[in-house]
Amino acid sequence: MHKTITLQAPPSKSVSHRALLAAGLAGGISELENVLVSEDILRTRECLAALGAKFSGDDSAPVVQGLGGRIKAPSLDPVQLDVGESGTTCRLLAAIVSAGQGSFEISGAGRMHERPIKSLGLSLEGQGVRFKYLGLDGCPPVRIEPSGLPGGVITVGMEESSQYLSGMLMAATMAGSSLVINIGGKKVVSWPYVHLTLQTMQRFGHPARLQVLRDGKWLDEDPDRVEKVVPGKIRFVVQPGVLSPVKYRVEGDYSNASYLLAAGAVGEMPVEVAGLDMQSRQGDRRILEILRSMGAEVESSEQGVMVSPVKLHGVDLDMGTCPDLVPTVAVLASMATGTTRISNVAHLRIKESDRLAGVQQEVIRAGCRCDLREDGLVIEPSSLARGEKVEFCTYGDHRMAMSLSLYELAGIKAVLDHPGCVNKSFPGFWDEWSKVRRAYGISGE
Repeated sequence: MHKTITLQAPPSKSVSHRALLAAGLAGGISELENVLVSEDILRTRECLAALGAKFSGDDSAPVVQGLGGRIKAPSLDPVQLDVGESGTTCRLLAAIVSAGQGSFEISGAGRMHERPIKSLGLSLEGQGVRFKYLGLDGCPPVRIEPSGLPGGVITVGMEESSQYLSGMLMAATMAGSSLVINIGGKKVVSWPYVHLTLQTMQRFGHPARLQVLRDGKWLDEDPDRVEKVVPGKIRFVVQPGVLSPVKYRVEGDYSNASYLLAAGAVGEMPVEVAGLDMQSRQGDRRILEILRSMGAEVESSEQGVMVSPVKLHGVDLDMGTCPDLVPTVAVLASMATGTTRISNVAHLRIKESDRLAGVQQEVIRAGCRCDLREDGLVIEPSSLARGEKVEFCTYGDHRMAMSLSLYELAGIKAVLDHPGCVNKSFPGFWDEWSKVRRAYGISGE
């Protein structure tokens, strides 16, 4: 019987963003615990500080003096908000400052100035908010000039990102009157992330009402009962009011734990990951279901989630609700038997990298066949480059770097061009991964 490798899940990046934003908007002092300390989260914190929120204490357990539900530029000059490469910070804050007064300029780094936010700007035109693009049309850097959201009705599309809606839900608490948020477009992506926003707002004492259209009437519905979201048949109603300060502990991150859990599925030793909430509403908790569907053994206990190695097989997956898992699953699929088809993830093209094209290229580099489709990938396992040194390209993308590390368990000497890019979301990844390497006698670079 092989020994078990025990690893620790980091705090949730998605929940950390939302907890900081809610605390920053609240009326009073909130005490947060187990907040992720990463580049993206620090961008959110620094932007909130630029807006006037006060922080003290440790970065992982900050005490936050909120803005009391009021955002106002202190002068005629735009408040400068540097979001770095954090798309979550950019999209959530773009909506939130649209409920403020004055001028706010959002800029970033890397591909941020190529990542679109125009659909959010168009949605807010009816609320009197002006988006002035200072570079590429529809992308940051952007100057946002609001005079306070009057309330009423707004339509938000979710084809590119769910973060527009998440930001608007928080922004609506600062509107002049109740705001009805309709869902437009043809499809909805990443719905579980909206659920995390609803959960956060409820924890901070200001829940939004979710309504569904039935027989021509809008009826209140419990978000826990909504699995499929159809544009035009769901909406949100948010009353104005100030979020309440709370004590809040951030749960573990299924997105970043996916690489650790996957190690248990493709190696020779079981892996147990501590710090995960089995009742979590994170969409990437679906990694447990995906691993089971591919043949892995998955067990949960009070200590954590254990994944034990079994020969994996290909599956057909609609991953529209969990796109961040695609690099992990694609690498797993390249080590399985049979074809894996991943669909409904076209929006991965506008992430930190073109994550669809990047995954295809690196899976091919490992020796596997991988075809790029309009909205996904088709992976046909073949002879991997076992025993060989392979120089992989991360595209500066944290999720690419962490998923490609799994190839070490296939006997590939994986060399990454930019291993430090994991600091964006999981600065402690290589420390955890070193435990896997030691168990297998792998020397990492």
